[in-house]
Amino acid sequence: MRGTIVKGIAGFYYVKEDETGRVVQCRARGLFRKEKITPYAGDTVSFEQEEEQDGVITEIAARKNAFIRPPIANVDCFCIVCAAAKPAPNVTVLDQFLLMAEKEQVEILLCFNKIDSAKEETVARMREIYQGLYPLFFVSGKTGEGIEKLRQALAGKQTALAGPSGVGKSTLLNAILGNQLMETGQISRKTGRGRHTTRHAELFSLPQGRGSVFDTPGFTSFDILEAQEDQLALLFPEMAAYVGQCRYDDCRHKKEPGCAVREALDQGRIHESRYQSYLYFLETVQQRKRY
Repeated sequence: MRGTIVKGIAGFYYVKEDETGRVVQCRARGLFRKEKITPYAGDTVSFEQEEEQDGVITEIAARKNAFIRPPIANVDCFCIVCAAAKPAPNVTVLDQFLLMAEKEQVEILLCFNKIDSAKEETVARMREIYQGLYPLFFVSGKTGEGIEKLRQALAGKQTALAGPSGVGKSTLLNAILGNQLMETGQISRKTGRGRHTTRHAELFSLPQGRGSVFDTPGFTSFDILEAQEDQLALLFPEMAAYVGQCRYDDCRHKKEPGCAVREALDQGRIHESRYQSYLYFLETVQQRKRY
């Protein structure tokens, strides 16, 4: 039998069978442990089951990609979620999540939640920075505004929601699924940040089986220190088009003469906010090399 792991808890893996849609509690073969292979939510697997007993996962299909924190596999799309208000968007943090998704070379959607509480100038600024780079969705998990449009964009994909805490990912997932499967946490009045309410990675099916969405216990954003400084600009799609056109092959796009990236910045083809994020991340990577 074939299926997809929808969650794993305490050594048990819950597999949704392809043909029937039933969920079977399984354990993994001891061989996986010996080979240091851990099944992840999102894995396509083969399993065996005798009558009403627990199933046994016998094979894990080749993965498209996999992540350790959280333990999920086969992500087709990242939906990067940011709050449009409470807390206000932090573009540096948002850009770091976008770099993580760019590094994995998967489809990216950019979703601004809590639009019902957002100021018009905040929405306008986010459009100004990111319009044309990624598909933008301005939604409210609380009121349902924009949810159907987002749901349509998720159709046919295995999508991971990612973003900082406090942006309302669980509330948003409830709205996307059309039910209240997820426990939601209140925002701390002191810090303006949310409490993590998800305790394990889980894969949920969208209505009418039109795709699936991971809910995860705090997706670890891309550690910028993993990037090579000569590759960093390639993770900014608006800059990548100009890399290789600079006068110097080792241009870091700071103050070098004949820099095509700086020229595009001056001409308004690269937003100043994104360029400042690039400089911040570049300095972070360079400091690592010094120490």
